Amino acid sequence: MRKTRYDKKTGLYLPETIRPKNKGYGEAGASWSKRAVKGFNAPSGSAHEDIDFHNFTMRQRARMLYMAAPVATSAIKTNRTNVIGVGLRLKSRIDREVLGLTPDQAEKWQKNTEREFSLWASDKRACDATGMNNFYGLQQLALVSWLLSGDCIGIVKQRKTTRLLPYSLRVHLIEADRIATPTGSGLGTSLLYTTGKNPDNGNTIYDGVEVDKDGMVVAYHIRSTYPFELGAPLRTEWARVLAYQEHTGLPNVLHVIDTERPDQYRGVSYLAQVIEPLLQLRRYTESELMAAVIESFFTAFIKTEASKEEMPFNEVDEEAEREPKNPNDYNMGPGQVNIMDPGEDVVFAEPKHPNGSFDKFAEAISSQVGAALEIPADLLLKKFNASYSASRAALLEAWKAFKMRREWFADDFCRPLYEIWMSEAVARGRIYAPGFFDNPAIHAAYLGSEWLGPSQGQLDPVKEITAEILACSEGFSTHEQSTIRLNGGQWDSNVEQLQRENEKLDGQAPDPHQSGGTGGAQEGTQEPQEGDEPAEGDNNPHNPETARRRGSEALRNLIIAEQIKQSVQGGQANETK
Repeated sequence: MRKTRYDKKTGLYLPETIRPKNKGYGEAGASWSKRAVKGFNAPSGSAHEDIDFHNFTMRQRARMLYMAAPVATSAIKTNRTNVIGVGLRLKSRIDREVLGLTPDQAEKWQKNTEREFSLWASDKRACDATGMNNFYGLQQLALVSWLLSGDCIGIVKQRKTTRLLPYSLRVHLIEADRIATPTGSGLGTSLLYTTGKNPDNGNTIYDGVEVDKDGMVVAYHIRSTYPFELGAPLRTEWARVLAYQEHTGLPNVLHVIDTERPDQYRGVSYLAQVIEPLLQLRRYTESELMAAVIESFFTAFIKTEASKEEMPFNEVDEEAEREPKNPNDYNMGPGQVNIMDPGEDVVFAEPKHPNGSFDKFAEAISSQVGAALEIPADLLLKKFNASYSASRAALLEAWKAFKMRREWFADDFCRPLYEIWMSEAVARGRIYAPGFFDNPAIHAAYLGSEWLGPSQGQLDPVKEITAEILACSEGFSTHEQSTIRLNGGQWDSNVEQLQRENEKLDGQAPDPHQSGGTGGAQEGTQEPQEGDEPAEGDNNPHNPETARRRGSEALRNLIIAEQIKQSVQGGQANETK
């Protein structure tokens, strides 16, 4: 019989012949013998244990920090302003090759669809079930709720149409707290017990999200009240809403969420990883602020052997009603005089304020918070003191995250709603889309879309516009793409507006690129005929040679300007030596 012994390091009974040794990560991050990590007890479980059980607490703390900590407020509002701005606007991008349309036909269909969608999206009575926001306001609300609570739910509803409101589609946003496992379906009645079973079909419910045996989301459970809501009805009612319509397959629920683990059905607050540093930074800021305020007071404390009633300072109206004074309470304030009892004394510490290291420490913590939230400290604090290159690098890094969240939000919220709206518009005959309900390929071709939001902006417009000119001239970018990057505008609309403006100026054929000419043919010059090679002085912006020449000229002018600037700066530096 083999003898066993108890191994203290592993906590196991092992045969005496076995001598376990640390291997691989056992000598690194998984070591239980190294002093640096042997006390690092890091329990972790499933996504439901690590996330669902703690979501209620994280939501409350994240919301409180948003309401009371300036850096947390800045993080949420910076995302709102750059991801959504005044709203993501529809730009229809149909696949005209699949649909067999000419470019002119496709452009006409797209403009008509955008105009019809705006009829629904711009009216808060037409799109919001509560009548509070239009579609673009709903986007802002859904994004902020998503970031604070971890996810946001939109319920698709229907209302009667009217002469001015031709669509029945409405959206009702539900905050994350109201999506919960029904009482009696879980292990208990506490908010910590978030996993349960649907007694009717045996499906599992994870914090209000019902999934089938394959893990597919099939329904959402919505409570009629908030947890612990004051003034709410004593009885909470529950509604089970199917995730998708049974007959059409269109979504009944819009779930805006950013998942970070497999088998995860509820989101995590955007501020979850930085709750502790944000809270401590808030406390530190309040302490420094209070210390500075107290130091600014001119407060006197009088020590006397006489009775306090004989001192005339700070007399009050005896008839006035006031709270009873605690003999141990003293007030501090501008010009405040306190009379102390015999034998009492006041001793103050001597902190040095203002604290010279406060800014550096706050910026250091903000840098770590910003790194976790993918927002550079410059942008988080709205403090731009770095060089052009450093500021541009920080802005570009931030915009990678902004664009990513914008695309996620469009996929979870805008595009599903657009599909539901398009289905109703085609069914009511307001949009002509043959084959939309018959062929999945045609269905997808009609639904192609982009959602345009605020642009990145420019730190140095001359350099960045010059770069876009070069990109267009060499074919690396289109005029439309460059317009969106520079100011978020629409190139087609710009060209049409420039045509109208130039016609008002001289009545001649306009140059849509405002190249500096009058817009028409010069007097005494002959218009080139079809098939002729462009003249040497041709200013047609669509001519590749002209575009390349303009790009080269712009680059040369930029290089010369930079050389002049550096020469001037070098001369000034020499003069100061």
